[in-house]
Amino acid sequence: MRSRFEFFAVAQSLASHEDRFSLHRYKADEAYQVGKKGRPVQSYLDVEEVIAVAKETGAEAIHPGYGFLSERPELRDAAEAAGIVFVGPSSETLEIAGDKVQTRALAESLQVPIIAGSEELSSVDEAKAFAASCGYPVMVKAAHGGGGRGMRVVQSESELASAWDTARGEALSTFGRDEMFVEKYVSRPKHVEVQLLGDGTGNVVHLYERDCSVQRRHQKVIEYGPAFGLSDETRAMLHGYALELGRKLSLKAAATAEFLVDENENVYFIEINPRIQVEHTVTEEITGVDLVQSQLLISSGKTLPELGLEQSQISVRGSAIQCRITTENPSKDFMPDYGKLLAYRSASGFGIRLDAGSAFTGAVITPFYDSMLVKITARGTNVRDTARRMARALREFRIRGVNTNIAFLENLLSHEKFLDGSTRTSFLEEYPEVFETPRRRDRANRLLRFLAEVSINGHELMPGIERPKKVRELSAEDSPVLSSVSFRQEQAPVPAGWRNRFLDLGKEDFLKSVREEKSLLLTDTTLRDAHQSLLATRMRTADMLCVARPLALAAPELFSLEMWGGATFDVMLRFLREDPWERVAKLREAAPNILFQMLLRGANGVGYTSYPDNVIREFIKESHAAGIDIFRVFDSLNNPSRMKNAVEAVQKVGAIAEVCICYTGDVLREEAAAKAGEPSKFTLQYYTSLARELAEMGADIIAIKDMAGLLRPPAARVLVAALRDSVDLPIHLHSHDTAGVQSATYLEASEAGVDVVDCALSSMSGVTSQPSLEGIVSSLAGTERETGLSLEKLTPFSVYWEHVRSVYAPFESDLRSPTAEVYENEIPGGQYSNFRPQAESLGLGDRWHELKAAYAAVNELLGGIVKVTPSSKVVGDFALFLVANDLSIEDVRSRAETLDFPASVVSFFQGEIGTPHGGFPEPLRTAVLRGKERFTAPVS
Repeated sequence: MRSRFEFFAVAQSLASHEDRFSLHRYKADEAYQVGKKGRPVQSYLDVEEVIAVAKETGAEAIHPGYGFLSERPELRDAAEAAGIVFVGPSSETLEIAGDKVQTRALAESLQVPIIAGSEELSSVDEAKAFAASCGYPVMVKAAHGGGGRGMRVVQSESELASAWDTARGEALSTFGRDEMFVEKYVSRPKHVEVQLLGDGTGNVVHLYERDCSVQRRHQKVIEYGPAFGLSDETRAMLHGYALELGRKLSLKAAATAEFLVDENENVYFIEINPRIQVEHTVTEEITGVDLVQSQLLISSGKTLPELGLEQSQISVRGSAIQCRITTENPSKDFMPDYGKLLAYRSASGFGIRLDAGSAFTGAVITPFYDSMLVKITARGTNVRDTARRMARALREFRIRGVNTNIAFLENLLSHEKFLDGSTRTSFLEEYPEVFETPRRRDRANRLLRFLAEVSINGHELMPGIERPKKVRELSAEDSPVLSSVSFRQEQAPVPAGWRNRFLDLGKEDFLKSVREEKSLLLTDTTLRDAHQSLLATRMRTADMLCVARPLALAAPELFSLEMWGGATFDVMLRFLREDPWERVAKLREAAPNILFQMLLRGANGVGYTSYPDNVIREFIKESHAAGIDIFRVFDSLNNPSRMKNAVEAVQKVGAIAEVCICYTGDVLREEAAAKAGEPSKFTLQYYTSLARELAEMGADIIAIKDMAGLLRPPAARVLVAALRDSVDLPIHLHSHDTAGVQSATYLEASEAGVDVVDCALSSMSGVTSQPSLEGIVSSLAGTERETGLSLEKLTPFSVYWEHVRSVYAPFESDLRSPTAEVYENEIPGGQYSNFRPQAESLGLGDRWHELKAAYAAVNELLGGIVKVTPSSKVVGDFALFLVANDLSIEDVRSRAETLDFPASVVSFFQGEIGTPHGGFPEPLRTAVLRGKERFTAPVS
């Protein structure tokens, strides 16, 4: 054992799924995954699994590094119980040093000066009481942890509650513990730390000190050693205090004692970190001592004298500076940047040391971990020579694809206040000029992008390379109706439409007129749901504005335009980089005569999680002011209580509350089952009772939301008639034409008395979209329910959308024709266009048919729930999880407690998206939630 361990024959590493392409995994002799996909931080915090992997692979020792479990005695205890050496201090040392309150008490007992501070506090009221006794400013700090996390400076009592909650939440998410304390804040100190090394037998040495005063958000940016700018007396005092603490702790391996030194060189101990630190390279360069190797040798049984590490033999040679190159933008409050490194070239040369994190061309920088790419350490004879050497090395770096802090570091290194040793923790606030960095020209990558652009899209100055055809604009030549209208800026007044009737009559009389209208009213969904279901909502506002005014002129008989809400926000902000509010304003100006309607996900608003009631109310208020007339409010599981707040807010602003009944299954089959005494859920009684409840809640219109296109023609006649008898409100039917029969469903619903149906212009209709608008217009021509719309006037718009659709072809789903499979898998049309690309991104594109089968199986497992966002996302994520992990439904039933389910699935079982009608097996919910606790609870 000793020989293998001592000479480090095999280096093993652990990596989470998210770290599978990281450098530390590739450089190890052996690498093993720890944890599961989707648990980037928890994977490294799972003591039980870390030990299990170590035992399975025959590891003799565990080095915890300088993060995650490095200060957790649980790992040391578990390793010791498994017969594995823990490279670090004893459990007792970790317990004391890992608790800042205990460490302060230890320092006080040794007469090491400390800042006035409290014991661990359990409430913000206790924090306020202590702060009042010592005076502001104070620092709220996590009792366990480090790295600047869980810390907030508080200048006054009014800031304390917010700082307490924020710091406590950060501590819990980072360290798994949320114990807090408060201490007096020392302004403008130097932050100096003393490196210690002990062998557990009473021998402790210091390896001099480092200055880490240049910080942002209490995290170190540049460290250097030795800490010039201090008197020899203060330096000796720091070393002495650190040694006393190390000896009292019977320190084994490496630790760092940290101090603040105020402007009068008064020293205050703040904490001791019983582990190696990021900046240990500074100490190694000025002392020549390999700290990590020393840790390993001490853990294998060596003493400091045996290693030649006695205080008289340790001296300082020259100066060293360490810079952390991170993927952050210093000019934007150090905002982290993520993405792929398109190019990476590092520096080299005499006196330059690189310790890489995940820095190589092609590396993907994820948001899961620290943003550090590489540590660079420079060594020289004095600090100015070292700073010049470091600056030269920084200039040699070429990193493309993400923002970095290199230019900012160059500014720091040339600043005279840094070079003369007078830096303090307030340095960056006092000298903001260091943030004024030149813009990088990035000439090579700009040239490559130009070549790629020309190769694919051509260039007007390069004959022989045709540019792709642009979307053809609708013009007067397309229709006599538009002959007097300029396509871009029409001056003709728009004729009155249903919105004018709403504004003139007031809501009550308007709704009565809708009920009394003989014609079947039509909503055009082309501007939202139609293209969402076909093109994953990627449509740009510019393409919509091309037809908005002509449509207002040619089709004022349209009841409404569905043109906003739902996934619109998410896609506009993330993919299109457009302002959703600007879209409403521009469309409203272009089409003032047609009602605008939007989709609102009840308590979820236009997001994917529940929002506070006041957020929903304010959003509705702003949306109505922007131009929205009808709010189509729904809850994915038909829970009225989750829609009530939104409905009340719509009523308050004077808009129209169109409240949805989400349809699923087959109502006729459910009716037959009920009559036969068999289990049934979604019966006529279910839908009619829900409609009456929604009417009492304040609904102005009842919408049947058939997201998967499951409402068959005979069922539509029966359902609409039953609803017609139950409530005296307009009924609006929305469906998707996945099976190709929903035009017949609309005609049957029309016969039964439905007031409004959703359609899309023909070139954007069919399959996962809505039925053809022109088809319904033509079918009802000459009948009592004739729509009043002109087929001749509508045709040019379909010509336009046909051209537009060709531009967005890459976002089309592969469903090119109707399929009756929808009656088996019940995948909503709005989800279909996203579900397959999602599968492709996970490498499951070739298992599409398995995914559809898994979707159906999951739906059955969950009790045949209504599937609309976000419940449809639950079923989709669940199905992807099964196929990706080769799991069956039986595996889920038998192993639920051991599986790390997707977050959306856990939220469903926790009831965070509402309560499903009917239900899944209760033992399944219990098992999943137990598993969730196992995967997320801190180790105790």
